[in-house]
Amino acid sequence: AIGAVARIAAEVNGQVENIGARRLQTVMEKLLEEVSFDAENRKGETLLIDAAYVDDQLASISRNTDLSKYIL
Repeated sequence: AIGAVARIAAEVNGQVENIGARRLQTVMEKLLEEVSFDAENRKGETLLIDAAYVDDQLASISRNTDLSKYIL
């Protein structure tokens, strides 16, 4: 999963502006967005974040040709 997150962050950095770790933070926020908003309803549950989960949650970043909203 870590490799998939790093790959996507590097891909977006390469296509837009390379802002390094700030891009990684933005990607992580997008990855955990749904989990964060639903945390209250998932108390006590275990969430496995694997490469498939990362690819599913971040697919829109890779497919979106207008990546300007990910520029900080």
